[in-house]
Amino acid sequence: MAKAPVRVLVTGAAGQIGYALVPMIARGIMLGPDQPIILHMLDIEPAAGALKGVKMELIDAAFPLLKGIVATTDAAKACKSVNIAVMVGGFPCKEGMMRKDVLPKNFPIYRAHASALGEHAAPNCRVLVVANPANTNAVIFKEFAPSIPEKNITCLTRLDHNRALGQIAERLNVHINDVKNVIVWGNHSSTQYPDASHATITTTSGEKSAGELIGDHHWLQNEFITTVQQRGDVILKVRKLSSALSAASAACDHIRDWLLGTPKGTWVSMGVFSDGSYGIQPSLFYSFPITCQNGNWSIVQGLKIDEFSRTKMDATAIELMEEKSLAYSFINQQ
Repeated sequence: MAKAPVRVLVTGAAGQIGYALVPMIARGIMLGPDQPIILHMLDIEPAAGALKGVKMELIDAAFPLLKGIVATTDAAKACKSVNIAVMVGGFPCKEGMMRKDVLPKNFPIYRAHASALGEHAAPNCRVLVVANPANTNAVIFKEFAPSIPEKNITCLTRLDHNRALGQIAERLNVHINDVKNVIVWGNHSSTQYPDASHATITTTSGEKSAGELIGDHHWLQNEFITTVQQRGDVILKVRKLSSALSAASAACDHIRDWLLGTPKGTWVSMGVFSDGSYGIQPSLFYSFPITCQNGNWSIVQGLKIDEFSRTKMDATAIELMEEKSLAYSFINQQ
């Protein structure tokens, strides 16, 4: 029996990430090759022409899974009955800008989008915040969409997770599928902590520790971390545009694993509402190692945290607390 279509909202759909993301969703990369989709696309009025062009291209691509398209600049119409919302729309962080420069520009956007989703989305709508500062935009979103449970609001650190997997695969000259269980702790920013201490490599003689195979403690605690932390900035410098293709792919990975489940023995990194695990202050949206089953996520518990990791995890938490304080300075003015 054919599945009922799932309504997926992409905000900022005419932008760079949106343009890369919507065909991936329509092709089944996000929800699987047998899941029909009704795609809702929202963008701002100045992008209405570009949005119309994206809709025309989606029609021209003749995606078998695409059962309908809503393309609009009206937030209420875009949010109507959606089951999944991928919040890409936002003021972009341009070269030379600080994250704190972007937050006041994105605050009114996230207030409006959260209010519209809270009022019009389908029950149990899942939300993925992509636009930066993603973790703190998720705080704003939660505040203005009280009808959406905090467990249904997440933010994207899967791009950083995938970057970490890629760096280890390159270092060891192995296939990406043979690397698993890196962790990105904390904020989607330059303070994030990419942690390879629990990562493993599948070899012909079984699973081996990534650290043991790499055999270079200095690289793992220095170059590996800074390469992942700064990857987005490096791409922005060489491309003159931010990471779009990889961000779109990571958003699909995030939603797919959340709804369809993570493979047994494998975890991923997701920004979720902290419950105090690993000594992280509750109420922050913080990236943890996560497993998913039956559409629900759980923080992996009981991992050993050494002194080096503790320092890095706390540093990114401090930044998130500072960002949250700044966000509430805007929220409290409302």
